Amino acid sequence: MHHVIVGAGPAGVTAAETIRELDPGAAITLVGDEPEPPYSRMAIPYLLTGKVGEEGTYLRKGPNHYERLGITLMPGRRMTGLDPKARRIALDGGETLAYDRLLLALGARPLRPAIEGLDLPGIHTCWTLADARRIAALAVPGSHVVLLGAGFVGTIVLEALALRQVSLTVVEMGDRMVPRMMDEVAGGMLKRWCEAKGVRVLTGTAIRRIAKAASPAAEARDSLVVELSDGSSLPAHLVVVSAGVRSNTEILAGSGIDLDHGILVNDHMRTSLAEIYAAGDVAQGRDFISGEAHVHAIQITAAAHGRVAAHNMTGNDQAYHGSLNMNVLDTLGLITCSFGAWQGNGGDCARLVDEAGFRYLRLEFDGAGDVVIGAQAVGTTDHVGALRGLIQSKRRLGAMKEKLLADPARFMTGFVQTLHR
Repeated sequence: MHHVIVGAGPAGVTAAETIRELDPGAAITLVGDEPEPPYSRMAIPYLLTGKVGEEGTYLRKGPNHYERLGITLMPGRRMTGLDPKARRIALDGGETLAYDRLLLALGARPLRPAIEGLDLPGIHTCWTLADARRIAALAVPGSHVVLLGAGFVGTIVLEALALRQVSLTVVEMGDRMVPRMMDEVAGGMLKRWCEAKGVRVLTGTAIRRIAKAASPAAEARDSLVVELSDGSSLPAHLVVVSAGVRSNTEILAGSGIDLDHGILVNDHMRTSLAEIYAAGDVAQGRDFISGEAHVHAIQITAAAHGRVAAHNMTGNDQAYHGSLNMNVLDTLGLITCSFGAWQGNGGDCARLVDEAGFRYLRLEFDGAGDVVIGAQAVGTTDHVGALRGLIQSKRRLGAMKEKLLADPARFMTGFVQTLHR
């Protein structure tokens, strides 16, 4: 049995290792489109701040890890086509690769908005190790840096840039930071926190155009001028683009695989075609709260997808119960997190707000009554895991609900009670 896995991120690596555990005799080929050993994109900010070297970003650090497991690693190769009937994929360079089972862990790519001048030198996304090397060379202390986007990934990059002691301005089109993770209260707190740490944050603002500097700016190295929607402009030595990501599905057009925002999969991570599975940032599967199909581009979901796919690829039936949308950020010392349907669905909501202390807690209950379906927290580090557990338990709280509405800080008590029901 030959298992081919396209994509060497957390989903692909986890799947390859799990297949080896379940089927010691199988042939496993792991195809990655970058020349690097498999690594975690989430570790790139630590690389930029110098907390780890490049080897510190690698998903597996043991010597000869893949060879020892009998996994054939093919780095720097890109899939260019798929022939489901022949059970073959095409690779760049004209080579083809036959499979018995295929896992598509194609990942996602950063979006590049239609902004004039975005292809000028000194403008980079922060998605790959190659990107990180280019950014590190330009983000020197005191240099003017503009960060386009304050979403989840952008805010992680924000911290890495700020810790490099650059003069940083963040430009976000939304009315708050991390709008897909935080409400107005939480996003406003994060903005004030960043500004107090010396980062300029412009929300409700867009970049209209980027041009070469006509003459040397105050800093000779400022070769770019960033023109904003309010008519003002910013000098920049470096512009980092973090405007969101999109699943890599284009290569599958016309293949017969059902696509939406990502590759549609069932609860066994199977696609609409026989013997083909999908996992990670490219897979659109069950959401734990709503039951609907969503793409959750987070590493913990990717690894879970890969594990479930591997079980089913090897004939070991296992159903996926859905991924919980969750995000946790540590931004210059302020912890923010959101879990599940944090924006609510029409049910009761409990809030605790301490603007001066940068503390906020929000619990959302389902429309039917007393089950917590979502949560947000700012400045709370104790028992944050219990928020996730409270949501994942899907347990009815009964009389405890009224106590949480009066004081949501008692969520730990509510979680403990669910353990004994």
